[in-house]
Amino acid sequence: MSSIAPETIAAYTTTHYRVDAPTPFVLEIGIDNPALKALLRQAKTDCCTFITACNPLGEALSDAQNAALQTKLALTLRQRSLVFFDGIGQHPTGAWPGEPSFLVLDLSLASARALGQTLAQNAIVWCGADAVPQLVLLR
Repeated sequence: MSSIAPETIAAYTTTHYRVDAPTPFVLEIGIDNPALKALLRQAKTDCCTFITACNPLGEALSDAQNAALQTKLALTLRQRSLVFFDGIGQHPTGAWPGEPSFLVLDLSLASARALGQTLAQNAIVWCGADAVPQLVLLR
């Protein structure tokens, strides 16, 4: 059972998660992604996560506050020597502003959960070797 509102979960499930990899692609929850599968194979890894530091606990912050959080997250990822690509999570209706994000390669589910919880996020998107994005609720 999650403390996240069902309508928020539904919005996360239908959001498009754009990845600005060398060949850009969009992740959708529950849908096999051949471009992601190729990226994972090329990087010789079997997992990744799509994560943001923006709007902790779903509370809207200013663009400047979100940019500062993303900058701090990028620094953390670099300090951990993780490979990552810029991205943005955007619902197709545009009802909520897009959230700058990162696709982080080779981040296990346990590590991705821990990072998402540290960032006070409601959820992350995680993918295993099958390259099918899963919504992972953190609250």
